[in-house]
Amino acid sequence: MTNLYHNRSAQWIVYALMFAFLAAIPLITNDSFLLNQFATYGVYGMLAVSISLSWGFGGILNLGQGIAFGLGAYGMGMTMQMQSQDPVSNPIPPFMLNNSLDHLPALWSPFQNTALGFILSLAVPTIFYVFFGSLMFRARVSGPFIAIMTLAMLTALYTLILDMQPYTNGANGIAPPAPLKLLGAEIDPYSVASYWIVYGALLFVTVASKLITQSKFGLVTQALRSDPERVRFLGYNVASYETIVYALSGLIAALAGCCLVMLVQYVSPAQLDVNFSIGMVIWAGIGGRFSLIGSMLGAFLIQGGQSYLGDQFLATWLLLLGGFFILVVRFLPKGLAGLLELSLGMIGAHMQPKDASRPQRGAEATSKAEA
Repeated sequence: MTNLYHNRSAQWIVYALMFAFLAAIPLITNDSFLLNQFATYGVYGMLAVSISLSWGFGGILNLGQGIAFGLGAYGMGMTMQMQSQDPVSNPIPPFMLNNSLDHLPALWSPFQNTALGFILSLAVPTIFYVFFGSLMFRARVSGPFIAIMTLAMLTALYTLILDMQPYTNGANGIAPPAPLKLLGAEIDPYSVASYWIVYGALLFVTVASKLITQSKFGLVTQALRSDPERVRFLGYNVASYETIVYALSGLIAALAGCCLVMLVQYVSPAQLDVNFSIGMVIWAGIGGRFSLIGSMLGAFLIQGGQSYLGDQFLATWLLLLGGFFILVVRFLPKGLAGLLELSLGMIGAHMQPKDASRPQRGAEATSKAEA
């Protein structure tokens, strides 16, 4: 009897149950604060899926996922800010006037169009990942060197946004005065509508990522994670596969950044903070980086614990989280999802008939003859 954990039908059933539960949340509670909080967890879930796709399935340890997340968030923040500006009588955001700018910078002009602003919020981070990833992977950068390079690029971008205060408002960030306007209606960040938008994005991202991992592209990607040289000798362009999976993870993170700004109406360099990007890796590591839904549940568990236990334990919470992560890495290298895999494997072994593993005499003889 095979391990039920690896059964594709069973996996899809678990995904269906998970999203059915998430869909029932607005039916269970109408508390606007809780809905906003659960929607924020959905954003974290998207980030965890993006890390699982790049690190768990592609073998690319990206410690700079905040690059795509931050760029997407700033793109959405700029779009929402320009929705509140009158293009004729008041085209310049107040913080630019405070920084002695007397005209709208060309960088901001495309975001006057809402649709174009959405497209740029997703396209710019993705194109950046394609360019930066192509440079890394064509040079055959791998392992910890990828982590170092992505971390260095994240730090550089963080510093750049801080220094460009007249255009980004520096450490103060951008706080659009009004909610997002979509299709002629305002999306209240504490409404059921905002929850459904994030839920739909999370559902699409997770299902699409799952289908990708089960496709031929996904199988090749998982193979190069284990042995890229062997995959290269088989005739596959390893750099192209790595670049694509890296860019897809960036696209997901950029979408998460857009959703977060819609929920909080604020974006700042904190979205590009190194600790936050490393936290994403911790979510996936604890939940199980080889499992999309495991990584997602890891994000829910860690961020939920921080919300409800962080205030109680204060700085001690970080020590608890660090200790928990060390224990998981040491004893559960596949995370909590690996514990489920091990448990289901043991159950399957106990349910297997005792003589099922014994070959019949005829088969045994045939096997010996073939040998």
